[in-house]
This record gives sequence, structure tokens and C-alpha cells, in this order.
Amino acid sequence: MSKQVLPIVDAACCAPLACEPLSESDAAELAPLFKAIADPVRLRLLSLIACHEGGETCVCDLTTAFDLTPPTISHHLKVLKQAGLIDSERRGTWVYYWVEPAVLARMSALLGPAAPALAGTA
Repeated sequence: MSKQVLPIVDAACCAPLACEPLSESDAAELAPLFKAIADPVRLRLLSLIACHEGGETCVCDLTTAFDLTPPTISHHLKVLKQAGLIDSERRGTWVYYWVEPAVLARMSALLGPAAPALAGTA
């Protein structure tokens, strides 16, 4: 039986960080947002709301897009709202929903490539 020899890793070979990594407190703040959209129904709901003309949609338009009961849709909308991803307003009988652009922008910035990393690509 031969021993496996592992190569010595030189610290100089590792690429330096291109940006500041997420802090522990920022990660704790953002994790519930990503958890809220980790469900396929909630991710679709968020997408449907964001894609509606005018930036908002009536709950009546959302319930018809799914083969789910209205209470189930309401539950998923509540989770998105509690996470701060969407907001709503009652207008007569219906509730209208819209996305919170600042929250989505913050999530998007976290997932997008850092500006210095893009400088060398074309």
C-alpha cells in the first residue's frame, strides 16, 4: 500500500479577494430574504408581481396563475411581505402587491460580480 502525498499549497497561488466579503451581521440580515424566495411558489409570485405592468398586481391576478387555494397563496404572500420583499395595499375588495426595489437591488448586488472582477474581462 503506497502513501498518498499531498502537494504543499503555496499561499501565493491563491487569488486575492476582489471585494469585501459579506459580514456576519449582513449575512444574518440577508439570509431570511433568500430563505423566503427559496420556495418555488414564492419565487414565482415575486416574479409575477415584478413583471406586471405598472409594477404592481392585484391578488386576483396572482391566484389564477397557480393551482393552489387562495389561503395558500395568501400564506406565501405573507411570507414575502414579512421578509420585506413585497408590500401591499387594500383597495376596496382587493389587495394590490408590489416589489420593494431597494431590497431586491441589495440582494442582486450580493449575487452580481464585483466591479473590479469585471475590469479584466471583455
